[in-house]
Amino acid sequence: MPGFGDLFTDLRGEDRTLRVSYHADRGAVVLSLWSGTVCRGSFRMPAADVDRLVALLTAVRGAGDGSDPAGPGTAAAEGTAPVPEPSVERTGDISARRVALPTQPAPRVA
Repeated sequence: MPGFGDLFTDLRGEDRTLRVSYHADRGAVVLSLWSGTVCRGSFRMPAADVDRLVALLTAVRGAGDGSDPAGPGTAAAEGTAPVPEPSVERTGDISARRVALPTQPAPRVA
């Protein structure tokens, strides 16, 4: 486990956490989602993308305080033409459909 990182708790509780760790030897920041002691998923971000993530998070933080919603250092904040938002196709139905997986019989040991 790297010595540089942090742990964040989920608003929903239930022992959900986000772990952020920096791996200098790999040049990566790892974001992992945990449920108790079980890792449910991870994302390895190139360290070169950290500035872009920080800019986004800074903009999110500033959006609630009346400052420029695009955030500092962005095209809108510096008076240049903003980058157009990508189009998003809205399909409507976002409900989850859960299907029970077939159970496998336990192996028998003779």
